[in-house]
Amino acid sequence: QVQLVESGGGLVQAGGSLRLSCAASGRSFSSFRMAWFRQAPGKEREFLAQITWSDGSTSVADSVKGRFTISGDKAKNTVYLQMNGLKPEDTAVYYCAAQRSPFFGYDYWGQGTQVTVSS
Repeated sequence: QVQLVESGGGLVQAGGSLRLSCAASGRSFSSFRMAWFRQAPGKEREFLAQITWSDGSTSVADSVKGRFTISGDKAKNTVYLQMNGLKPEDTAVYYCAAQRSPFFGYDYWGQGTQVTVSS
């Protein structure tokens, strides 16, 4: 059974930083790509960033570009999201996801970690 477990969320003041971690585990687990999403109350889930393991390439949504950085360690099946310059509107539940194949969508999801940014 595959599990993705996020950690590192919490309460931070505006302008502060947090680093989220997501560790994937499970027998013979491997992924093509891992990503971070978030969902604020009453809003749609929003893509934030992804990392493709085959070439280490990354992509970050324009809405957080310049403030959020994704990185990871494929050998450890772990992905990170460094968040700087946090704003109250970044308050949301943050989820990591894994995509086993480029031919399918994200098929594994973590339980989410709450990030709250106070003004």
